[in-house]
Amino acid sequence: MSETRPAVIVTGSSGLLGRPVCTRLTELGYRVFGFDRVGWPEPPKAQEHVRDIECDVTNSVSVRAAMEKVRRLTGGKLASVVHMAAYYDFSGEDSDLYEKVTINGTDRLLNELEDFEFDQFVFTSTMLVHAPCAIGDHIREDDPQEAKWPYPQSKIETERLIRDGHPNVRSVFLRIAGIYTDFGCQPTLVQQVKRIYENDFQGHFFPGNTDAGQSVVHLDDVVDAIGRTVERRDAIAPKTAILIGEAEPIAYQTLQNLIGKQLHAHEWTTLHVPKPVAKAGAAVTDTLSGGEAFIKPFMVDMADDHYALNISRAKELLGWEPKHALATTLPKITESLMDAPDHWYQMNGLEK
Repeated sequence: MSETRPAVIVTGSSGLLGRPVCTRLTELGYRVFGFDRVGWPEPPKAQEHVRDIECDVTNSVSVRAAMEKVRRLTGGKLASVVHMAAYYDFSGEDSDLYEKVTINGTDRLLNELEDFEFDQFVFTSTMLVHAPCAIGDHIREDDPQEAKWPYPQSKIETERLIRDGHPNVRSVFLRIAGIYTDFGCQPTLVQQVKRIYENDFQGHFFPGNTDAGQSVVHLDDVVDAIGRTVERRDAIAPKTAILIGEAEPIAYQTLQNLIGKQLHAHEWTTLHVPKPVAKAGAAVTDTLSGGEAFIKPFMVDMADDHYALNISRAKELLGWEPKHALATTLPKITESLMDAPDHWYQMNGLEK
């Protein structure tokens, strides 16, 4: 491993986003130290200019040992730390893992970095730290924050910890939209495609404004944004937040129709259902499924939430804007489903 390459730590390095980020950073000329738990979510494959180091951010001894290995190999000098390790649970239930992994795990990492020389600390946050906006408006980084479930709340608290608890760190907060791939991945999108593919009657009912939508972003575009953030580390002011996502979301009804046409060659009928009825139905379905239903009662209250993003800061500071769009990627997603349903379900973590 060439020691002339600037060094970067990437936490959560074996994940869906982590591994491509490691690859992109090596392409940009960095040597990467990938931190993750061994075998989770899958054992990483050997990669040139990437050294994988076991690190459990919930364990101070593990973090200290990992950082000591990096110190010996770098002399304690880093270009950037890209911190993606976090807890995520789409059920909406609270968990002490949000504190153990996301909040305290970040604190442990930053405490061990105090003796290092490093130019930047990148924290991957979420656009969901913001309150939704009115249809026709666009969210900016300085707009109000409002977490509606534990996952974005954990990101708000971790951003605050970094800003206030480690004020001398040159931090950047990338507030990222829901990530999709050419085969799906983003949970709400995947479930929407699944319902329509299976002709599930529940897919015909929606308790919110069907003109509302939520910004998403392709995995490749997120990887590009992170690479640009590291490359421009000297030009980005400390404690800067940057929204990363497609500026204009597809409205729910429009997305329903696109999926319906691609899977069944006709538009998909969507009827409004009152929220109290929808919440009761979601609760019953979840109970009958043993808590395994995707749609939870708390989601019904967020059906009207609209997330459109003003990405002018990303354009200005990173020279970034998305190269992909969900509307043009959706045919790839539905084609991959129709070509190999079992594989598509497996790739998206679904049971058929």
